[in-house]
Amino acid sequence: MEWREYAERMARLARDLLAQDSVQATLDEIAASAVKLIEGCDAAGILAVRKGRAVTLAACGDMVQECDRLQGELGEGPCFDLARRKDGERVYRIADLTRPQPAWERFADQARRLGIGSMTGVLLYTDDEDFGALNLYARSPGAFGKDIETAGWLLASHAAVALADARTIDQLEHALETRHAVGEAMGILMERHHLSEQDAFDVLRRISQHHNIKLRDVAQRLTTEHTDRA
Repeated sequence: MEWREYAERMARLARDLLAQDSVQATLDEIAASAVKLIEGCDAAGILAVRKGRAVTLAACGDMVQECDRLQGELGEGPCFDLARRKDGERVYRIADLTRPQPAWERFADQARRLGIGSMTGVLLYTDDEDFGALNLYARSPGAFGKDIETAGWLLASHAAVALADARTIDQLEHALETRHAVGEAMGILMERHHLSEQDAFDVLRRISQHHNIKLRDVAQRLTTEHTDRA
């Protein structure tokens, strides 16, 4: 694929990613688009490391989740290390998994059994946040040349910006939903027990703290019980 054509596809991808209606939809579209846009790519996924555990955020292709699970169990692997940003690295490339891989000897041996011939990955990040690693898989050795690092970086840059935007929107929507639920629950308490607005909020907050339940969940339960009684 020529770079001009690739740039045009990147522009379309940026619009497609911003059109997604949730964080998960954005993650899924990033993985699917990688398979469509990167020549030689048979599967793609996004892996994050949470509290030392490998978590598959998105997968396009059967080998992705199995590969992530394998790296989590072994505690090693290119995707796993990149998601943890060891040594400040932001990209990796394994041109041929049929050759010895001293850095990931155990992983490489089992990855070959999964039918993986070559891999590459790039960190998804913005100045404020890391989202994990975007990993590309090919069944054939030598599928990813040096140009893949630039192509992958371009894709990941668009993806990270869209993901940050989707997360911000998701957080705003979540905050608005919480505010609405709490306001509705406060209204019920104020009417039922003749409380002031501040006293009603204090009741919800005490229940939340005492039972270690999120304020939004306390409010939703109260609203549901009130609706059922009505």
